[in-house]
Amino acid sequence: MGFSIFVLFSFFFFLFLQWSNALRATLVAEGEEAKKATLAQVEEGLALFEEEYGKLSKGKPFFGGDQIGYLDIVIGCILDWVQVIEKFNEMKLIDEAKTPGLFQWANSFCSHEAVKDVLPDVEALAQYGLKVRAKFLNAKATATPK
Repeated sequence: MGFSIFVLFSFFFFLFLQWSNALRATLVAEGEEAKKATLAQVEEGLALFEEEYGKLSKGKPFFGGDQIGYLDIVIGCILDWVQVIEKFNEMKLIDEAKTPGLFQWANSFCSHEAVKDVLPDVEALAQYGLKVRAKFLNAKATATPK
């Protein structure tokens, strides 16, 4: 018998939280070693998403099949930030060679009629990301040690 929907969503919620924290840490990482470590965590999470996508999609374009579902929306909401991290680090995290299923899924998701016109502009998001990074690093530098 398969997993209950509660178990499935619990797994994805945990995975998403862990992965999105690593993605966020990549944005504010200081130094090459810290950046490499956070990028490695992001890539590990993407490998898990790739594996689960293969199991759940069963060859269909989305996690739940032929139509966009809850998991697609949750994970899709962070795709633009993935593109920002790719831009900042001059690398591809989701690409056809490393994550072929996610690559196809991301293309299907981003080009879907219900999604394509509401996605934020990656360039504007990158500029916002730079401001967030600067504020974080400034706050960290001016924090009084205890």
